[in-house]
Amino acid sequence: MGKRKESSTNMVNEKCITEGCDLTYAVCKMGGRWKLLILCKLEHGKLRFGEIKKLIPNISERMLTLQLRELEKDGLVKRTVYAEVPPRVDYELSTMSKELIPIWLQLSNWGAKHRQNQEYQISA
Repeated sequence: MGKRKESSTNMVNEKCITEGCDLTYAVCKMGGRWKLLILCKLEHGKLRFGEIKKLIPNISERMLTLQLRELEKDGLVKRTVYAEVPPRVDYELSTMSKELIPIWLQLSNWGAKHRQNQEYQISA
């Protein structure tokens, strides 16, 4: 994702939303189509780019790169580059994002419960 102009409507709206509510700020940092899924895949330890891509096969390499960059910039993912030939790069959850694990487990349980209810209501 390219750098947005500070004065763009999108940026102004995002600033208004995130400054007014801590919950909205948190959701914006890990929100988006792929970010939470990437974070969940890193829950059990370090992964290389290719390993993440295999775990999320429908994400394009470009989108994975962009999402990892944003997560790193926001302090949710730690990127380690090893001085080897060929170069090796690992991604892992930062200390800050590890605090989210119990929260996203609760959200996952909530989602499973209510998805089941929705599917039941639709089929009934």
